Amino acid sequence: MLGWALTFFIVAIVAGVFGFGGIASASAGIAQILFFVFLALFILAMVARAVRGQPPV
Repeated sequence: MLGWALTFFIVAIVAGVFGFGGIASASAGIAQILFFVFLALFILAMVARAVRGQPPV
């Protein structure tokens, strides 16, 4: 999921450089949403692992 967020971020940068403002803002928004979903799932996985008694890697 982090890979998809980075992909949309790169698309947003390239679109912004070439002057496609609508595509750039849409891609940046998607990248931001995917990043926060990834972050929430990562924290949830770390908490679940700690609750089960396994130390974080």
